[in-house]
Formats: sequence, structure tokens, C-alpha cells
Amino acid sequence: MRPYHRLPRPDRVSLRWKIAALAAATACLVAVAVGILVHLWTAGDIRDRAGMRAFNGVYSAIDTYRRTGTLAGGARLDPADLPTALREPADDERHTAYDGRIDNNVGPSVWGAQRVAGPGSPVLAVQVNMSSELHDLRRLDMSVAVASLVSLAAAVPLAAWGAGLLGRRLRRVSETAGRISAGDLDARTGPTKGGDEVAEIAATVDLMADSLGRRLRTERQFTADVAHELRTPVGGLLAATDLLPSGETEDLVRGRVRDLRALVEDLLEISRLDAGAEHPVRARVPLGAVVREAVARTGLDASVTVTGARGAAAATPADTSEPAEICEPTGTVETDPRRLERIVANLVVNAHRHGEAPVEVTVEGHDVVVRDHGPGFPPDLLREGPRRFHTGAAERGSGHGLGLTIALGQALVLGAELRLDNAPDGGAVATLRLPAS
Repeated sequence: MRPYHRLPRPDRVSLRWKIAALAAATACLVAVAVGILVHLWTAGDIRDRAGMRAFNGVYSAIDTYRRTGTLAGGARLDPADLPTALREPADDERHTAYDGRIDNNVGPSVWGAQRVAGPGSPVLAVQVNMSSELHDLRRLDMSVAVASLVSLAAAVPLAAWGAGLLGRRLRRVSETAGRISAGDLDARTGPTKGGDEVAEIAATVDLMADSLGRRLRTERQFTADVAHELRTPVGGLLAATDLLPSGETEDLVRGRVRDLRALVEDLLEISRLDAGAEHPVRARVPLGAVVREAVARTGLDASVTVTGARGAAAATPADTSEPAEICEPTGTVETDPRRLERIVANLVVNAHRHGEAPVEVTVEGHDVVVRDHGPGFPPDLLREGPRRFHTGAAERGSGHGLGLTIALGQALVLGAELRLDNAPDGGAVATLRLPAS
């Protein structure tokens, strides 16, 4: 979860269905390969057996013809449809030939032939029809196809179920990593079943979380200790500036000390946010009035527009010295007004410091939108979110880069969403969406 800016999630295909599709493709390939091998082997066997029958039929018919002068076993002398290869045999040996012709459900067939009594004598031939065997082959092909489809129908759900188990284990690891990236340093996957790669990945993620948690806690404790230790001497410096003689030097020193004190207070606030020590004190308050007060306290020039009021929307400059005749909004929110003022003030200060005038603050429903007309947020900030002591591009101005970090932390305390975008026509847009009561 990234509250400051939710990136679009790319379309994806579940690993479960990828594995199921792979299993289906593999089953189809195996079925096709087995079917082809069975078909070729059976067809070759049918042809070999037909050739043997033709060969033996010629042997028996020749013997009978030579003894009795009669043709037996379907033998014929010099048949007209005898294949050319057997019509003029080169010797008196028996020969066979395949004939692929089909005539009135006769064929394909295998012919066996031999001369009756030496050169120039008639050729005795026997034809063995293979149509019935080939019909059985087609039935065998159909049976193999049906069996393959049945196996495929059983294999795909089984593969999907097995892949679902794997997917759920991987999803646990992914959810844990997501929680860690969102700031939950106590998230762990825990022990997973099996000693495979998924269990190894889960254990590695947990070890990474342990190491990362220790480092972050050490850094946060260091920041808190430094800020706490600096608070007392900075307070002494601020008091000491009152003893300086009035003049340009006194103003310069006082300004720098105040900046240093603000930095120390920001560091302390961030350390409390990191430690989870901040808790909201909620109250029912008018959102528009709280936002106007927060903008006015910054002392910066920003217009405030509140929609949803009785009658027309009200717009006033925040730094005006005379109150304007406006219609108060009827909508109120249940929130911590002090933290809400802190967020709005930080956003307005950031808009003035890093953007360009005019700065516009709009309140609509439960949303507070702060917009400037400067160069906008840098791409890395929109992609990765606010980073401490990082102000983006050099042209975005000066500052220690803690304003947006504090605003994001306080928004999380309030259960609100802080979204950072750039307007299509230029300028940075920060949208604070408060939760419904």
C-alpha cells in the first residue's frame, strides 16, 4: 500500500492458470505424439501382415496350381489390375507390392505375384485387401483421440488445483513483502510447508525483514536521540539571541536559530510518527473553517475555496486582514483538527517553497486539494513517494525535505489518503482525502 500515490497495477495472468495452460499444452503434445506413434506403428504392422499373407498366399496357390492346374485362394493369372512392378518380374521369385488404389471398398491392398513356370509363363497373383484393417485403424485413432481428451479434461483441473496450492503459498510471501514495503516491519510469512524453493523464498523474505527492521529501528532511534539532544541547546541558543544588540546581525542569527529549532521539532515529530506514538484526538469540526485557519496561520498568500456550502462556493484570500461575507459550509468531519491543520499548512508551505503562485486550496466534501502553478512534482517523488532530506530537482527551491514526509505520516495517523499528482496544464496537486465518519 502506498497512500501518497497509488500506482496503476499492470494486468497479469494468475500463475495458477499459466501452470494449468502449460499442463494442458504438455498433455496435448504427449497425446499427439502418442497418437502419431500408435498410428504409424499399427499401420506398418497392418501392411507387414498383409504382405506376409500375400507372400504365403502366392506360395500356396503356386503349389496347388502346379499340382492340380486349378487356381485356389483367390489367385488369378495375369490380372488386369496387377501393379506394373509385378507385371513383368525379372526372375521366378515371389514378390509383393503395395497398391493404394481403392475401388468399390476394395483397397488399399498388397499384391503377391510369381511366374508359374519360368520365363515367359503367366504370372500368378494374389491380392490381400486391407480395407477392414484400415477401418479398425481409424477406430483405434478415434479411441486414442477420445482417451486423450478425457485425460486432458482430467489433467487440467488437477494441474490447476496443484498450481493453486503453489500460488497461495507464493501469494503469502508476496503479501508479506507488500506489508513490509508499506511500513509493517513486524510482518512475517512464518513457516511454510515443504522444503522447496517457495519455502526458501519465504524464509529469505523473513530474514530480510528482520535485518531491515533492525536497521530502520536503529536509524529511527538515532534520529530521535539526536533531535532530543539538540532540543535543549537550540532552546538555549534561541534564548541567547534575545541578549544580542538589535540590528541586522541579531535578525540574521535569530532567523537561523529559528530554522534550526523548526528542523529539530520536525525530526522529533517524524521520530514519534515512526515509533507509532502518535494517536489522533478526534472531534467534530467544520472542515472548511479548519482549512482556512491552517492556511491563515502560514502567513502565505493562498486562496481558499469551499464547495458544498449553502448557496454558492466561498473563496477568500488566506492573508486578507478583513473577514469576507461568506456562507459557512454545512459539512463537518470527525478528525483531529490539530493534525489536519499541520497537514494543510505543510502542503501550503511546500507549494510556496517549491512551486509558483497562485496557490489554490479547494475543499470539496471530504477532500482538501492544494495546487500550485510551478514545475510540478518530480517523477521520482511521484514514483517513490516523499523522502527525508530530499527536495527533488534543484529548481524546486530550498528546504530540508521533511514537510511532505510529515504530512504523509500525519495523514496515516488520521486514516486519510494523501495523493500527489501533477496537473495536466502544469503545477503540483496534493489531494488529502479524509475518511468518512
